This record gives sequence, C-alpha cells and structure tokens, in this order.
Amino acid sequence: MAASEVLIGVIFLLQTVAGILGNSSLLYHYFFLYFTGSRLKCTDLILKHLIGANLLTLLGRGVPQTMAALGWKLSLGDVGCKLLLYLHRVSRGGSIGSTCILSVFQAITISPRESRWADLKEKAPKYVGSSLCLIWALFSLVNVIFLMYTTGNWSKKNLTNLKHHGYCSSIRQDKTTESLHAALLALPDVLCLGLMLWTSSFMVSILHRHKQKMQHIHRTNVSPRSSPESRATKTILLLVSTYVCFYTLSCIFQLCLLFIYNPNWFLVNISAIVAGFFPAVSPFLLLSRDSSISSFLEINVTFSGR
Repeated sequence: MAASEVLIGVIFLLQTVAGILGNSSLLYHYFFLYFTGSRLKCTDLILKHLIGANLLTLLGRGVPQTMAALGWKLSLGDVGCKLLLYLHRVSRGGSIGSTCILSVFQAITISPRESRWADLKEKAPKYVGSSLCLIWALFSLVNVIFLMYTTGNWSKKNLTNLKHHGYCSSIRQDKTTESLHAALLALPDVLCLGLMLWTSSFMVSILHRHKQKMQHIHRTNVSPRSSPESRATKTILLLVSTYVCFYTLSCIFQLCLLFIYNPNWFLVNISAIVAGFFPAVSPFLLLSRDSSISSFLEINVTFSGR
C-alpha cells in the first residue's frame, strides 16, 4: 500500500473515531439530563437531532470509507451500498436542516420586542419538534434517487457504465439527467443555507447593537461577562459559520465528482474527508463553548475513574 493511501486511511480513522467519541459524549450528556428529569431547552432538542445526524453520517460513511482507504475489501453488494449511501445522504440532510432550525430559532429568541419576529417568540417552541420531523421527511424523500442509481463495486452491471466512489459506485447518466438530479438535490440545501446566512446576519447585527448599547451604559458595577443568550448566540454563529465553510468546500468537490467522467482516487477521498469534517468537529465546538457540558463530562470522568 502506498504512503498516500496509508495517510488518507489514517485521516479517515482519526476523523471517524474522534467524531464518534465527541458526539457520543454529548449524546450521553443529554440522555443523562433526560433520565434525571432535568428540564431541556428547545435548543437542546435541536442539538440532539444534530448529534444524531452527525453520528449517522460518521457511521454510514466514515466507517466504510476508512476501511476502504486502509485496503480492506468491502463486498457490500447492491443492497448494502444503496442503504449506506442513502443513510449518509439523509443524515447529511438532517445535519444541515437541524443547523438551519437552530439558527432560525436562536434568531427569533434574541430578536428585540419591536422586531417583526417578536410575535413568534412564544409560538416558536411549539413548532420545533414538527419542523425537525419535516426536515427529516423532506430529505428522506428527496434522496430516494440514490436508491435507484447506486450499486456495488462488484456488480454484474456493465463496468464501463459505472462511476466509482471508493467502496461503492453509481450508474452513469447523461449530462442533462445528472444536472437535473443535482439541481433537485441541491434545492433544499440552498434554501437551508440561505436561511442560515440570513438569520446569522440578523444575529450579528443584534449582537453588534447590544455591544454598542452596553458601551454607552457601562458602569463599574456591571459584570464584564456576557449574558447566557449572547454566549449561546455566539456558539450557534460559530457552528453555522463552520458548517457554511465546510459545506461550500464539499459542494465544490461534489461538482467536480459530478462532471468528471472518471474521478481519480485522490479526489474521491479528499471529497469524503471534507464532507466528514463538520460531523467530527461540531461536538468539540460545542464542548469548548459550553462550560456546563464540559464540567458535567469532567465530573463524570473523575467519578468513573475512582
């Protein structure tokens, strides 16, 4: 095995293991709060869906991609490839949808009373659960297309008509059909991305105005610590900006894979690594920003070590 193949395999392995451990730690935190009867916020419900989507993405794509990169042959067959790629695409949609809902909900939460969104403050929590269910249903429906065109690498179909993607392959279509499919798949993503950028701009403007206001009324007895709402908003802005950056890079690579007749091994693997960055990195962003979660995990690790 070449050194470049070993390097790619190690990157996949580190990304997958770190992502699974980080997301599992956060999921354990929320399950503990639930079973101890603690009151969870609406943002906690959204974050649980985001964590679940991240775990499904890492398990459905990261694990088989790591095995393939390290030279382990996977004979998944047509059914296995169809289910794994479909699971990856749906969980990817759940990730962008949950991040979008998180951004919209926080924008409504911190909106000033004179804002046009002020009336939604009391109604928004009631629709969080149904919005999340709608997101999962939408991406489950849209990505059915992958069940039709995905096949195993050792399929009996004509090998010249297959485009290889590591451990699985897809059946080539003509350029017009592929462009239509790409547009259909990209439409929900573009809508979610547009909402995230809009609400993020709105939250940044609110934080900026709040900062200017606090500078004018600053007194010596005012605590320099920011409010919980401000800290939560900054954390969500960090999540959204990280998602947008990695999503943009992922889209560039996906377009290359779409329009290149026979993509090489390096391009396929780099595209998969970029797509797996957000599910692997996002739990650590939350852990670094939320002191209550970090303290909770430190206490439990210390307790379990005794």
